[in-house]
Amino acid sequence: MQIGFHGAAQTVTGSRHLLTVNGHRLLLECGLYQGRRRKTFEVNASFPFAPNDVDAVVVSHAHIDHIGNLPNLIGQGYEGPIHATHATRRLTDLLLRDSAHIQEEDAEYLNRKRQRQGEEPIDPLYTSQEAAVAVRYLTGHDYDRPFEAVPGVRVTFVEAGHILGSAGVLLEIEEQGRTTRLMFSGDIGRQQALLLRDPVQPEQVDFLIMECTYGDRPHHSPQQAYDELQASVARTIDRGGKIIIPAFAVGRTQALVYSLHLMFERGELPWLPVFVDSPLAINVTTVFREHPECLDEQAQAFIQSDPHGAAFGFDDLKYTLTVQESKEINHLDGPAVIISASGMAEVGRILHHLKNNIEDPANTVLINSWMAPHTLGRRLVDGEKRVRIFGKNYDVKAEVVRIGGFSAHAGQHALVDYALASRETLERIFLVHGEAGPAQALTEQLAGAGVDQVHYPAWDEVVDLTGS
Repeated sequence: MQIGFHGAAQTVTGSRHLLTVNGHRLLLECGLYQGRRRKTFEVNASFPFAPNDVDAVVVSHAHIDHIGNLPNLIGQGYEGPIHATHATRRLTDLLLRDSAHIQEEDAEYLNRKRQRQGEEPIDPLYTSQEAAVAVRYLTGHDYDRPFEAVPGVRVTFVEAGHILGSAGVLLEIEEQGRTTRLMFSGDIGRQQALLLRDPVQPEQVDFLIMECTYGDRPHHSPQQAYDELQASVARTIDRGGKIIIPAFAVGRTQALVYSLHLMFERGELPWLPVFVDSPLAINVTTVFREHPECLDEQAQAFIQSDPHGAAFGFDDLKYTLTVQESKEINHLDGPAVIISASGMAEVGRILHHLKNNIEDPANTVLINSWMAPHTLGRRLVDGEKRVRIFGKNYDVKAEVVRIGGFSAHAGQHALVDYALASRETLERIFLVHGEAGPAQALTEQLAGAGVDQVHYPAWDEVVDLTGS
């Protein structure tokens, strides 16, 4: 039995882990690697294994760095099933189509430049048609109901609490008369987070493949994030301003809408207009409504008691699909909340809202997630007083507020607790989905708790679990 770490190894993105057992190959995740353009294309365009030799794929959740390269895998010969939870299956459909659209737009932009320079055109990594084909391979499963992915490997999805439909993946492996319990964490969510159920801890597992994205630091509590959001919105209302929120379409937008809805119903904020201006976020919210079984008890109770009968709908909330509806927000007088994509304020409708509101000191730009270097969101977080939007410079006069507690990833303390849940049986932990600093910090924390069989595999490293 071997596991090959062919992505998200000593880095955060591009999750791909290939299990070879009983003469069969089971791929855990098939995500897009995200980095500098040239390396990104090279990594994503090819695989270090033959796709047509893979017998089955299991994905933990629908973020692009976990599912985004499935169309390319199928285009290069994979013909087997792709196993996921029911909610992940629905979200994967939406996100792959959106990803394909981005691939096509990027190729079109680059080809205009290449044509001017007399160079041959390039193809997108995959097309919208290929993304639509990939969705047909998806098979949905219930949580906590085992199924056989390949002969001798029984898979059970358990709640991960990261995004809607996210799962930890328990693999019970029968090989050569021995039973081995291998847990792949996927991305681990947070205890007592808004909307979603708490992640299920691994029990009596022999091997643990675990994310370590925030292995070097804890997070603010979800309650602290809620309180900071309420205070920022209240302060802006007092100034008569607008709150502009760049937000990711999956998870973050829905958590913000739910939080605001709670605040209005509890009387913690006066009712005011709230706009969700992102077609993808609107479609994703539909999937949230379709899968209330993934929500925690508090959210389900709120839905039952709320006069609107929904966590993501109320009289002052408007979902804007068309460009014309988006433009009309600019003419609104008085306080309002505008939630729009993209999460890092690099592309999409959020740029128009920032352009129109960033020079008014009555307004607030609310940053609620990690911002990658060199993005507009990062420049705002870093306190730059002048930023460039659509080729024009703007003075940053709006208040910029950063709220850190909305992260969907477990922080250091929760990661330690997750690993220690199987301390008595663990033979080895493999840390993935994290950079060197967080991995080292988490390794030290685990060693201090008496767990010292921790490995940080290199990209494309293959480990023989039988000999561990």
